[in-house]
Amino acid sequence: MASIHNDIPLNAPARDVWDAVRDFGALHERLAPGFVTACTLDGDARIVTFANGSVAREVLVDCDDVRQRLVYAISNERLKHYSASVQVLADGERRSRLVWIIDMLPNELAAYVEGQTKEAVVAIHKAFPPDAA
Repeated sequence: MASIHNDIPLNAPARDVWDAVRDFGALHERLAPGFVTACTLDGDARIVTFANGSVAREVLVDCDDVRQRLVYAISNERLKHYSASVQVLADGERRSRLVWIIDMLPNELAAYVEGQTKEAVVAIHKAFPPDAA
């Protein structure tokens, strides 16, 4: 099983980053604008449209306010397994880290997904610019 790890330092307080992460239906507005162009809620899932035109149904598995950790899963014809966790950790009062881990099968899609996460990280940094702290 492929595992993709992103440890993203952000110039924003953990409470602000967590507030954006936990806003499950506002991914395109608050956490990854530009990378995600649309996001609509459908029960316990969100339908996410990416800038490259692909669409994914991401099911909310857990949202833990105490640990500031959100887990979601994708199940479709291309992915046998896809589970991701996003956790926000304080790094002092004005900075934080977003730890995003994806475990997935098949391994052959890992390079594509990793490339997509690199683009998402750029968008996340834009959502929390240095002067936001």
